[in-house]
Amino acid sequence: MTKDRQTHLGHNGPSVLHVDMDAFFASVEILRRPELQGQPVLVGGAGPRGVVAAASYPARVFGVRSAMPMSTALRLCPTAVVLPGDHDLYRSVSARIMAIFNDITPAVEPLSLDEAFLDVSSARSLLGNAEELAKQIRSRVFDQERLRCSVGIARTKHVAKLASDAAKPRVVGRKVEPGPGVMVVTAEGEAGFLRPLPIRAMWGVGPKTADKLVRLGVVTVGDLADLDVDSLVACLGEASGRHLHALANGIDNRPVEVDRPTKSISQESTFPTDLTSMTDINSRLVSLADGVASRLRQSELFSRTISIKVRLGSFETMTRSVTLPAATSMSREIANLSRDMFAQLESERGVLVDGVRLLGVSAGGLTRSASRQLTLNLCDGPPHRPASQIGGRADGRTSVGPNPAEAFGPLDDAEDGVDDAVDTIRSKFGDLAIGRGGLTVRTDNNVESSGEGQAGPKDL
Repeated sequence: MTKDRQTHLGHNGPSVLHVDMDAFFASVEILRRPELQGQPVLVGGAGPRGVVAAASYPARVFGVRSAMPMSTALRLCPTAVVLPGDHDLYRSVSARIMAIFNDITPAVEPLSLDEAFLDVSSARSLLGNAEELAKQIRSRVFDQERLRCSVGIARTKHVAKLASDAAKPRVVGRKVEPGPGVMVVTAEGEAGFLRPLPIRAMWGVGPKTADKLVRLGVVTVGDLADLDVDSLVACLGEASGRHLHALANGIDNRPVEVDRPTKSISQESTFPTDLTSMTDINSRLVSLADGVASRLRQSELFSRTISIKVRLGSFETMTRSVTLPAATSMSREIANLSRDMFAQLESERGVLVDGVRLLGVSAGGLTRSASRQLTLNLCDGPPHRPASQIGGRADGRTSVGPNPAEAFGPLDDAEDGVDDAVDTIRSKFGDLAIGRGGLTVRTDNNVESSGEGQAGPKDL
């Protein structure tokens, strides 16, 4: 990590803030539909496989929570209003909120659209102590956006995140009780704050890890802190065991990272019914790949590694990856590779027999620049390489050979022009204004369409 991408935590009292918006997606939706104020509102997919992305606090009274299947949520709360997500709106509101944070301190590390870490060690002498700054942030966010947020303050990122959760409104019985809004955990008070918490409250402890810890007799963070670290390593592995043991004891040296680099860009979709047709699969892969490529170009990034994720009706999940000799952000290339990887998977495993529940496309190995060296093969424009000729590897990754043309077919200015034109139209009229009806791929001198209908980056 370079020095210009990190900040110091400070030593004169807690200076790390974790700001978390309260029921962000649902609250934004209620703002533009004031008649829903006080009602149970769910944001997410309404289909049989839909998932709750956000729930208003009146919905949480019924036991509804985010990431819950929508069908379960509606059984718990039949009167809930279900709304589809509007991520363009959420991104717009998020950008304005992050601008408020940056007015307080340049040391802002966004984690998602609705939460961020702030290091205010350099702002305290001018603007007040950390608690005063937290109150300023809450006030400014509410005055400007009419939205509420909760703020945790501590020496470390881990404790600050736990503190922001403690600052939030709470469902008690059949009522929602307001939280304090700001929770400060001093160095002296860390142990008293951390030790009684359940282990599931810890950052990085999911259901499987929690089950392993419970078998060791670990129920609270205090139990974890007191456990012999060698026993924890034997249970969870070297890296995870030592990391969680340190966090439980209040040790977290991670700084607030400014301009944290994006590691990957991905898009995935769960289908109402399992897909069993290659035509349907190809159509969805075109849509997903186009969305990923569009976001790469918006971020001025290029990818060296393209991956697909396939989840079957049986819930078995498989991934395949391709590492490229030259980075790309072109929709056609990413779609072609995604289709090839799935075709190879189908050839090896016959996955369509089980049906495909979920598809995802991901771009990793991101870089700010891309270069291609033209070769005679590239100029001649060889045909697209069929899936059967792409070499598989034991680690699940795929090798495409030394020349990008061997995998993609001819790359020319016309294709770049198509992407540029699509991006221009979408920037003016929205992501759904235009999409690819099909990406043509050359297969043994035949032209194959990827599917019917428009496929844009939000066609999920």
